[in-house]
Amino acid sequence: MEPYGDCIYCGGEVVEEVRSVDYRIEGQLYIIQNVPAGVCRQCGEMFFTAETAHRMEAAVTQPAGPLNTVPVPVVAIK
Repeated sequence: MEPYGDCIYCGGEVVEEVRSVDYRIEGQLYIIQNVPAGVCRQCGEMFFTAETAHRMEAAVTQPAGPLNTVPVPVVAIK
C-alpha cells in the first residue's frame, strides 16, 4: 500500500525520500534529520505519515539526549 498517494496540491507523483525538516513548536525552530517523507516530484511539497509526525514531535518535546545547535542568521526586509 502506498502511504502517500498523489500530491494533494498539484497531482504529481509522491515518492519517499529521507530529508532534513525544519520543525517549529512554541516559537522554537528545530532541524530534524533523517526524516522519511513523501516528496512530490512535481512541486516539491512534503508529506508525512501519522507515525512520522508523532516521532518528529516526540523528538523535540522529549529528546533522547543532548541537542546539537547551529547559529541561524536572522534578517529583516526594510
